Amino acid sequence: MGKHKVTKTYDDINRKIKAGEVVVVTAEEMIDIVQTEGKVEAARRVDVVTTGTFAPMCSSGAFINFGHTVPAIKASKVWLNNVPAYGGIAAVDCYIGATEACEDDPLNRVYPGEFNYGGGHVIQDLVAGKAVHLKAQGYGTDCYPRKTLEKEITLKQMPYAQLFNPRNAYQNYNCAVNLSAKTIYTYMGALKPRCQNANYCSAGQLSPLFNDPYYKTIGLGTRIFLGGGIGYVTGAGTQHKPGAKRTRKGVPRSPAGTISVMGDLKRMSAKWLMGASLQGYGCSLSVGLGIPIPILNEGLAAYTAVADEDLFTQVVDYSHDYPQGTGETLGEVSYAELKSGCIRINGEEIATVPLSSTVRAREIALMLKDWIAKGKFLLGEPQTTLPGS
Repeated sequence: MGKHKVTKTYDDINRKIKAGEVVVVTAEEMIDIVQTEGKVEAARRVDVVTTGTFAPMCSSGAFINFGHTVPAIKASKVWLNNVPAYGGIAAVDCYIGATEACEDDPLNRVYPGEFNYGGGHVIQDLVAGKAVHLKAQGYGTDCYPRKTLEKEITLKQMPYAQLFNPRNAYQNYNCAVNLSAKTIYTYMGALKPRCQNANYCSAGQLSPLFNDPYYKTIGLGTRIFLGGGIGYVTGAGTQHKPGAKRTRKGVPRSPAGTISVMGDLKRMSAKWLMGASLQGYGCSLSVGLGIPIPILNEGLAAYTAVADEDLFTQVVDYSHDYPQGTGETLGEVSYAELKSGCIRINGEEIATVPLSSTVRAREIALMLKDWIAKGKFLLGEPQTTLPGS
């Protein structure tokens, strides 16, 4: 039995899933189970805990192959609905990034910019079944003589389309405020002057990496809910920072771990991949993502019982301290306080605004729970887990 009173393997749990005997609960349900029964009994009884998050995740995009033409083209420049895609991969391959704006978007030259359409919106249109306008240019070679291509194309017609997001599911993030005398526009939304609102972006106790703070079950090959379909963790995301300061329970107090993920775009849904326009900042993509946490032992049971009262983040001034990289904070608040709709900073009450949807996060956790309970979703054992702290 080793150091744990309860030990299970991925194979043990997958056998239960196949037999229809698995016990699966959401991260919110697990809180009460551990509080009433203790972590050891909870680990004996529960096999899987499901999590979820739905929020703008800028570091997202899709690899697309739009198919060979007659005559053939080596597309060095590509646009989808007038949004530039990166063509420096191969003849008819490209990568469309979620934050890329339309070619003729005025950006912030008309301040604050509206950023009505970008790469995230292209991805949403594709998964919604809409045709998008493909434009490609090549310089011409002996084997690829064609120099221009324009046509309407749908996701179904594309030979290959893979969502690949280099950084998703941030493990904690700042609470943003604005101490200046004017409204500012950021990736955390519009921030009113003199600290009139506080914006945050996390599902708190439902958030995937909060429920496995040391990434003991998350890594290369972990099977996840992604964009309404099934995806996989491919490794640590860009800006993965596991060394952030933590609470006694091991939970980071500031931005920490991230994951890179991928999945078949053709099996995803526009409900869970939605283009976003952030006024004065740019375009993005709101992504639905959920990770099942296998309860291999009582330690993992305890981790998945984390509640909003146990989760803390830093309040940061985005008018000065964030853009100047000072590292200063205005204080620490819990997610229970943030979700209450009001926090206190320097003795003043400030209204809080979530960029992450708790309702959608809960729906993802419940969907994933249903898939597992019905034997439609098996756990993927990671080949290597994420780098820890």
